Amino acid sequence: MSGSRATRISPSPSSFVEYSTTCGSLLHELQRIWDEIGESDCERDKMLLQLEQECLDVYRRKVESAKKYKTDLRKTLDEAEEEVANIASALGEKSLILKLEKRKGTLKEQLLSIKPILEEFQHKREERMKEFCEIQSQIIQLCSEITGEAVTDKQIDNRDLTAKRLGEIKLDLQGLQREKNLRLQKISSHVRSIYELSDVLSGDFSETMNEIHPSLGSSSTNSQSKSISNVTISRLDQAVNSLKHEKEQRLRKLQDLGSTLIELWNLLDTPADERKRFDHVTTLISAPVNEVTKRGSLALDIIEQAEVEINKLNILKASKMKELVLEKQKDLEEIYKSIHIDVDTQTTRQILATYLESGDADISDLLSNVDDQILKAKELALSRKEILDKVEKWKLASVEESWLDEYEKDQNRYSAGRGVHKNLKRAEKARILVGKLPSLVENLMMKVKAWEEEKGIVFLYDKMPLLDLLQQYAVYRLEREEEKKRSRTLILQEKKRLQDQLATEQETLFGSKPSPVRAQTLKKPLGQSNNSNSMIGTPTGRNVFTPRQGKDRKASNKASAVAAAPVNYVALAKDDCVAHIDSAVSSP
Repeated sequence: MSGSRATRISPSPSSFVEYSTTCGSLLHELQRIWDEIGESDCERDKMLLQLEQECLDVYRRKVESAKKYKTDLRKTLDEAEEEVANIASALGEKSLILKLEKRKGTLKEQLLSIKPILEEFQHKREERMKEFCEIQSQIIQLCSEITGEAVTDKQIDNRDLTAKRLGEIKLDLQGLQREKNLRLQKISSHVRSIYELSDVLSGDFSETMNEIHPSLGSSSTNSQSKSISNVTISRLDQAVNSLKHEKEQRLRKLQDLGSTLIELWNLLDTPADERKRFDHVTTLISAPVNEVTKRGSLALDIIEQAEVEINKLNILKASKMKELVLEKQKDLEEIYKSIHIDVDTQTTRQILATYLESGDADISDLLSNVDDQILKAKELALSRKEILDKVEKWKLASVEESWLDEYEKDQNRYSAGRGVHKNLKRAEKARILVGKLPSLVENLMMKVKAWEEEKGIVFLYDKMPLLDLLQQYAVYRLEREEEKKRSRTLILQEKKRLQDQLATEQETLFGSKPSPVRAQTLKKPLGQSNNSNSMIGTPTGRNVFTPRQGKDRKASNKASAVAAAPVNYVALAKDDCVAHIDSAVSSP
């Protein structure tokens, strides 16, 4: 390059000749002038030396200027090469760097050759930077939308503009776009859930959306412009959970109200027409929360209507519950009465009435308590049923036994007359039934003892221990049999005495024994009427032994010992005769 520049600076031969001629003529002109002036040789030498120095200075400045120009060209070329290399490196164009290392020609030629390459790479860099900036801008926008806060713009690294790096930030952008889509889907799902829940609860959907974020409340807002920030999604989550919780609470409350309505309706015998007004409440009693989707089915006004209806029914219930408690108490008394358990009904009713009128009574608890007592009373009645059935048989047999005693005391019972046949049939059945009394009483005593051992309490029958009554009856029956035997013996003795006395009187009057016909007449039982046409009926005096009488029967049995039983009385075979008697017993 220096040789080329020297060539350019050095004059051509013709120019040198011209240059030399010019310098020579000028020097000759200068010599002539000096001659004319009369300059000394010393001055002349001095001035020539100065002239030569000035020429050298001019050449030197030109050389320095040329060197500087060369340096500037080299620097410009190097900078261009460096910039191309940097851009190529940033763009990942390594093949271009190898081409630049093989360049040839002068500095200007090299500079001219690299200039279009530099411009091309600068254009590529600008396009790549523009692409990076667009992607980076979208990433920043998405990050800002997701976080809900302003995100600082990151400076793009000019040293790394490779396609690989571009692909990486594109992947980041795609990831953020997918995240946005997922968030939009989630938001749409939450918005739909809030709409459905608000519809069921009769809530203000628009107001709820505006409270979460204004972009969600406007129907004209594009889905892409809706807020997808973490705060918005968090608020949506909270709103959905809150509405679901509210739905569950309202449903649970309506189910409780519905159950209460049904209980009150059943208790008050409410007509079906009135019940239909609250079908929308009672149908929810067994409904799962996810299946309740009808518009306004869990609205507050529906709950308020149900509560008002319950309050109204409770007012009716308060009066009817008192009647119901008294009725159930009466049922309880009837149960105790039917199983011959004595209770102080008058005192119990007075206490109950006072308690109900005080206003402090919990009617439901009281009714539940009475129901429990009724249940226990029914269980007790069931455990006493078999024994009470046998007691009824015993009472019936005792009644028939007393009737039979009175019947057999009637001397005219065999006389022809109205109703004789019926009395004979009844007497036959009574003898069969009375014949079963000993085994019946013994069996009953065993049952009572077993019951008392199992329950650990005394079996009371109208305030008295049943076992004591049975034992008293056994003693009474034994004494009665002895009385019968004594009565028969006394009758036979009296009969023999009278017969002997009559025979003695006959012998005294007639001096001989009575004829066979008269003797046969004397053998007839005393007190038997000869009038076969006399009318007889059922004896009216019935002295019956029942569990009420106890030992009071002993005195009456002794007083009746004067009457005589027929000589030919024989107890007939036992018969399975079961009779039903009245249930008139003492009131509990």
